[in-house]
Amino acid sequence: MELTSPGTRFSLQNAEDPDIGVNTIQSYKLSDNQYFILKEKISNDGSRSPELVLEKPLDREAQNVHKILLTALDGGNPVRSGTAIIKIIVTDANDNFPIFTHEVYKVNINEDTPINTTIITVNATDRDEGVNAQISYSFSKTSGNVHHTGMFSINPISGEVKTNKPLDFEAVMNYELSIQAKDGGDLISHCKLLIEVIDVNDNAPEISLTSLSSPVPEDSPPGTVIALIRVHDQDSGANGEVDCKLTEEIIFNLVLTSESYYRIVTAIFLDREKVYTYNITILAKDRGSPSLSNRKSITLVVSDINDNPPLFMKSTYNTYLPENNLPGSSIYKIQASDPDTGDNAKIIYTILNTMEEDLPISSYLSMNIETGDLYAQRSFDYEKHKEFVIQVTARDNGSPSLSSNATLIIHIVDQNDNVPKILYPSVDNAGSAMFEMVPFASEPGSLITKVIAVDMDSGHNSWLSYDFMPILDSPYFTINQQTGEIRTLRMFQEKDTLNHKIVVVVRDNGFPSLSATVTVSLVIADNFQQVIPKFSNEINEDTQSNLQLYLVISLALISLLFIITVLLVIISKCKEPKPAPDFGTLGTTLYPPIDPRILSWYSDGSLPLPNSYNVCVALDSCENDFTYVNSTQEVPVENLIDADDSGLENKSLEDSSNSFMQ
Repeated sequence: MELTSPGTRFSLQNAEDPDIGVNTIQSYKLSDNQYFILKEKISNDGSRSPELVLEKPLDREAQNVHKILLTALDGGNPVRSGTAIIKIIVTDANDNFPIFTHEVYKVNINEDTPINTTIITVNATDRDEGVNAQISYSFSKTSGNVHHTGMFSINPISGEVKTNKPLDFEAVMNYELSIQAKDGGDLISHCKLLIEVIDVNDNAPEISLTSLSSPVPEDSPPGTVIALIRVHDQDSGANGEVDCKLTEEIIFNLVLTSESYYRIVTAIFLDREKVYTYNITILAKDRGSPSLSNRKSITLVVSDINDNPPLFMKSTYNTYLPENNLPGSSIYKIQASDPDTGDNAKIIYTILNTMEEDLPISSYLSMNIETGDLYAQRSFDYEKHKEFVIQVTARDNGSPSLSSNATLIIHIVDQNDNVPKILYPSVDNAGSAMFEMVPFASEPGSLITKVIAVDMDSGHNSWLSYDFMPILDSPYFTINQQTGEIRTLRMFQEKDTLNHKIVVVVRDNGFPSLSATVTVSLVIADNFQQVIPKFSNEINEDTQSNLQLYLVISLALISLLFIITVLLVIISKCKEPKPAPDFGTLGTTLYPPIDPRILSWYSDGSLPLPNSYNVCVALDSCENDFTYVNSTQEVPVENLIDADDSGLENKSLEDSSNSFMQ
């Protein structure tokens, strides 16, 4: 305004320097002119604002435009500066600038303030009238500084400042905005708006796993470090203070090592056989209102060590094996369990090497070291061995190896494999016994004799019963089935047969039942002289009948031989003779010389010839004992080949060859 009085001040826009301290803006200066001077205004916050001061009255007619160069200088070394051209147009009106009610506005808002919320209203007044008094508000923009205008918006008419985007305390805690008021005559004034964002508890604690030791050996002592974690909350104040704990505090402990860092350590000894894996849950909770929390789970695997020996279900096992079993057959399976895993749970079974009748137990039994199957090396006889008591060791494959023992009792079960043996009356090769004299005047029920027999079997198999064969009701004698006593059934008469042959059958109670017989000759007579004539007649009758039988058989054989001879002569006569093939002169080298290895030197062997031998080898490769079983079959010596090739002298070879050819 040309009527502007000298001394009038014109606020200029601040220069900006991103440096701080001495290196920021220190002074302003104007280019030389005769109307204006430059002064600086220091605000309450210490910032410097340049002001243009009119020194002499203006004359629009003399000069209506003034151009002045404004220079801003910093305090750095070297000194840096920035310039701006101030163009001053002299007019005839609007000689008043808008004036804000406050040079600096301050406001606090929560970071969760909704978008389009009015946070403050700025106000400026202008003493001019009309168009020159109409004020419009806007954010002032300096070169390269537009960083906060996107977060807020201002109503150009009312001056209301509203949020334009969501606020985040963790990103920006405060804002500084420059607002300008411009009247209709383009006069501008400035103010500052300071916005401080207040933190709210909108961030849950964050849990991060820094390190984890998994798997962990089950013998780790209490206090072993399992994991290292970091807990952080982006909020501030009480909202950022976090309390942590574990859900498994009995087994594990949480130890604070430094700010925000925790260690998870074991509180007790671990046992993989009870729990082989743990899900450890960390619970983090801040102290805000309302409180926010977060949790994280980690999996811990417990590795095995060999701390458990193999265990048998029982300390003593009993099994029953029928005698006459097949050699090499499986007779029992014993098993132990080991709660460990891997090689620590691999079990090897062995039999403690004990003696049984001066022979090692391995000659009777063998065991599969992996499965625990027990095999019989020979056929057992109840009458020789009624039971075997062995110690079985189960040893794992851990380091160090652990073991346990169990007792296995093998009861040989008796089979009915023995025929009753008759002790009395003694029998000859034909199965007949000597005769017994029965007094003619014997009373009914009189004891004549008693058949005595025994059975090598036991139990029911050794219970014997006695009967006559064939089983008929004898009119003269009876036998007690339990005792074998033969008694008279009634009185004898003159017309009765006085010579009796009774076949007594002795049966056992086994299944199938086995029996033996004996023929008892009973002669009814009062003295021995009455017995001799009867036996002489019987012997003569038997001899005569046998002689006739022998004569008939001899005649039949002679007739058969004569017929065969006649047939052979007829066949040879009918057959035409063929000339013999001529092989020429046979050389002496047609047949190879006799190899001395085919000769059998029977006297050199250590085993008797009538016996052959079977070899039963244990399934367990550790057991290398042999069992020799005596066979009943006859082995012809002609089939034996002596493979001894140790070398024979020529003379021995000739003698052996001659004896062999003979």
